[in-house]
Amino acid sequence: MESALLGAARETPGLGELTHGGFYSYFKSKSDLYAEVLGCFFTDPQWKSCWEGVHVDLSSTDVGSQVVRAYLSRQHYEDVENSCPMVALPTDVASSGVSAKRAFETVFKAMVSVLERSLVQNGRRRRATAQGIAALSIGGMVVARTMVDRALADELRAACTAVALNLGGWDKKSKSESGKSKRSQPPRAAVS
Repeated sequence: MESALLGAARETPGLGELTHGGFYSYFKSKSDLYAEVLGCFFTDPQWKSCWEGVHVDLSSTDVGSQVVRAYLSRQHYEDVENSCPMVALPTDVASSGVSAKRAFETVFKAMVSVLERSLVQNGRRRRATAQGIAALSIGGMVVARTMVDRALADELRAACTAVALNLGGWDKKSKSESGKSKRSQPPRAAVS
């Protein structure tokens, strides 16, 4: 958790060059530290994904599916130091002060808002679905990172990704020309 916190804080202007000890003395409390780190992740227009090979275009019409895939990606899973603070800090924030909780809530709302933009259906935004997808993405990564069995963690991330994409209606792009899901078609024989 500490390495994720330090990694996230290094993205905060003015904190990148602090020593380990200086870093902690910069804040009055851990709650203030969490509030600062959380306040600069999803809500910062200058933030660039640090996960190698992962790109999210926040102006894209399919940003929801991009966020889900990036959030539950192998790169985010493996790069604990540059992790989203919502994955690294939920338990700590829950036992912190109001400022940290408000910062966490602000970042969660920002994530929901980004997801919701891709969920317009019949002219109405689907906020509840966006909230569920955000919680599934965050929770899926939290649980995956606690597992010793890497294959099980990968399976969980894949399952969360599939369910989130399905909830968002973003899996429909995988349908074939005939309108049938590729998964429902019989497997083809291997050509030798």
